[in-house]
Amino acid sequence: MGKTGLLHRIFRALCSPVLLALALSAHGELSVTQGSATPVSDSAWNSVPEWVYTLRPGESFSGVMQDLLAPGFTSGRVLQHNGIETRTLVSEGDRIRIPLAWLKRQPDPARVTSISGAVHFISGADGRKLPLTRDTLIRVGDEVLSSSGTATIELADGSKVRLSPSSHMVFNRLTQYGKSGMVDTRLRLNKGEVHTRVKPVIEGGARFEISTPSAVAAVRGTAFAIQTSPEGTNLQVTDGVVDFGAPGKTRRIPAGYSASVSTQSNSGLNIRRLPPAPEVNPLPPTLNRLPTELTWTPSAAPRHQLDIFEAKSGRWVESRQVKGDNFDISLLDNGDYEIHLAALNRYGIAGMPAIMPVEIDLQAQAADLVSPVNGGTANDDMPEFQWSLNGNNEVARLEIAGDDSFRELIATSEWAPETSALPSKPLSPGQYYWRVVTEAGGTSVASSKPRTLLVNGSLPPVRIISVNYVDSQVRVFWGKVDTAKEYRLQLSEEPGFNNIIKEATLADTTAALRLIPGRRYFVRLKALSEGPLTSRWGPGRELYLE
Repeated sequence: MGKTGLLHRIFRALCSPVLLALALSAHGELSVTQGSATPVSDSAWNSVPEWVYTLRPGESFSGVMQDLLAPGFTSGRVLQHNGIETRTLVSEGDRIRIPLAWLKRQPDPARVTSISGAVHFISGADGRKLPLTRDTLIRVGDEVLSSSGTATIELADGSKVRLSPSSHMVFNRLTQYGKSGMVDTRLRLNKGEVHTRVKPVIEGGARFEISTPSAVAAVRGTAFAIQTSPEGTNLQVTDGVVDFGAPGKTRRIPAGYSASVSTQSNSGLNIRRLPPAPEVNPLPPTLNRLPTELTWTPSAAPRHQLDIFEAKSGRWVESRQVKGDNFDISLLDNGDYEIHLAALNRYGIAGMPAIMPVEIDLQAQAADLVSPVNGGTANDDMPEFQWSLNGNNEVARLEIAGDDSFRELIATSEWAPETSALPSKPLSPGQYYWRVVTEAGGTSVASSKPRTLLVNGSLPPVRIISVNYVDSQVRVFWGKVDTAKEYRLQLSEEPGFNNIIKEATLADTTAALRLIPGRRYFVRLKALSEGPLTSRWGPGRELYLE
């Protein structure tokens, strides 16, 4: 090759765009100049699926081949397949043809991104049946069974599969072709329903296929739903195209159409146009109040199918059939969602969906406390607390603590959209702090100003739990009284405590005493409160240090 040819090759390599495509032609174009190499005959390429790779800047031919080729195939063999002498330098921008059969294949598991309700997983490795959890890896041979629940599963290429309740899916093949970006996915839906959104497949190599007992759906990159039962299989295509039908008898079904295969008759493939998407009245892109009414133009459809999904995880939040032309959106946490609304025909098949992205951004408001009044008293150990809510779609909880930091809660109530509650347990006599915490959208929280409440009665006696002896020192431990601010300790040499030899006020629930060995002592405690509550001494405990 002369200098002119070499300069031409360098210029072409620097200017050529980076391509990543797949060829399935009987007469493929050679990727680089052949020089004096013997051409490869057309018959050698006839009907052989090939991957065409364009060498990127900074890549070496040998390095790329090492990443892509399966064991037993060499870079030299690729050069021969392209009709290039092995000593020819391949430059960036040159297009190299590789037969698909030569590419590395490796299993690439799918991952569960969301789950709700009861869904189980059967391992293809050991047959164990376990509850399905988020982030579970699904491998070849594994099965997923949904009873009352739903699951969203993301495949290696980003395609998503949503399994409806009462469904059974088997993952027969989950293969990735090295670093080429191509995948070969084959699933079997034994019963139930699945909704999919498949990444566009690369013609001639990549494959996405769902089979059922009565049909097969080969996907080119689309959104579709498929249902199967002993009576047959139904398909609805909402985006792209699907090759669908009985095995060996498939037809290409475009978006906007449904198709069905019946096991009850020999009528073949039944194709119908789907009902058009409803005309939905627009919602604000961000909703700050719930409930919000979703409305659409009335139509002849007897019912509509409404589904709400989390935008990020794909989790199925709500699914129901609706009569009429409106629906109240409520009880959603803050976040981004997709609302899908589709008309149902007389066969119960959902048509083209109207898809509305929406963000929920609710802000909790502090509640107004009603009763008891601040500084009030109660003669009941289960007093009723009341308040009023100021926000929308809020839930509230009562919190009761021994101090205004509320770090240690003594009693609470359940989260509920209510404006009154009883404490979760009886309140011992003493002074308490109480407040109401409100929550909206699952992420926004507000707290009311605290109030004090005095529960009348007598503080319970303090009971000594244990005594530890270490050398000439004795450490005493006693039980905590929730409403006590401090404890009074008395030490005596006789059980009637008529002669007190030591008395101390303590904030903790333990004290160390230094005693004279060989003498008997007695210790007792009582709880103290800031309020006008009475208290009584707990039982005495004998101490003896040998």
